Amino acid sequence: MAVAVLLAWMLATDGAWRILGLVGRAGGLGIAALALIHFPQLWLSGAAWRAVTGSTTPTVSFGSWLTLRWIREAVNNLLPVAQVGGEFVGARLLHKRGVTLSIALAGAVGDLTVELVTQIAFTLLGLALLLFTAGDSSVARLMTGVLAISLLAATGFIVAQQAGLAHLVEIGMIRIGRMVGWNFGQEPGVHAALIAIYGRPLRLLSAALYHFSSWLIGGIEVYVALHLLGHDVDLTTGMVIESLGQALKSFGFAVPAALGVQEGGYILVCGVYGLSPEVAIALSLMKRVREIVLGVPALAAWQWFEARPASMTTSLPSSGTCRDR
Repeated sequence: MAVAVLLAWMLATDGAWRILGLVGRAGGLGIAALALIHFPQLWLSGAAWRAVTGSTTPTVSFGSWLTLRWIREAVNNLLPVAQVGGEFVGARLLHKRGVTLSIALAGAVGDLTVELVTQIAFTLLGLALLLFTAGDSSVARLMTGVLAISLLAATGFIVAQQAGLAHLVEIGMIRIGRMVGWNFGQEPGVHAALIAIYGRPLRLLSAALYHFSSWLIGGIEVYVALHLLGHDVDLTTGMVIESLGQALKSFGFAVPAALGVQEGGYILVCGVYGLSPEVAIALSLMKRVREIVLGVPALAAWQWFEARPASMTTSLPSSGTCRDR
């Protein structure tokens, strides 16, 4: 609530002009630089998704995984779907490419789980760096609580999957598909497919390394963005701001695009390092503009793929086939 009041106050005063001035300093080239930095994150995330799903999808090229991850991220960032709708869209598009519904759904859920676990590891890294560089603080204590809750939530999510949550996801997906005109038919077996995924530890480890590397690049993006805004920090500080800011953003998963939540998280963490709320909001705004620049074409591509017959959707750009590692 306090963050919302602060945001409203800043927008009602000349704080908004200072924020726009900072973003204007970065300019279009700055946004382009952030978009360029984000491409390796997309590549790594696509590779992780493919690794989790496995070689049971030989007709899906790596170019397809990368493109669908791009779409999946755009849906979560730009549409009011509580930051998880992209996983359903990704599973839907994989299914259109000949992947069975059970494998497509299990792969999406498994990849989401690995991504969640690696984010917790990234948050732990950020908290350790915060304590090392800034010492104990109210933000450090807050993030300790956030980390504890995240661990409990992740554990509960994994246990629920083992207990049959995947079957409920499958039923829900089929029902949602019928409501919006997607013809999934009836393909039981998501639970079994998910258990099979968790029975391949080397693939899970590979996916975890991909995802964790992607999180680390996010810290580099913050480091570069703050430099473009005229407020240089070291790379360690960039990692702390990104890791803890993303952790707080994840707590607002039910808020479409985490509007206000992301900004509040950056304000709290940036404040520890002496960065003003205006700088924190400008940082968040730069990242949101980057999401729009990359996301709008992705949403257009999604609609284009949806309009094509299923038999034509296997011809996405290719950069290799999906094989065992």
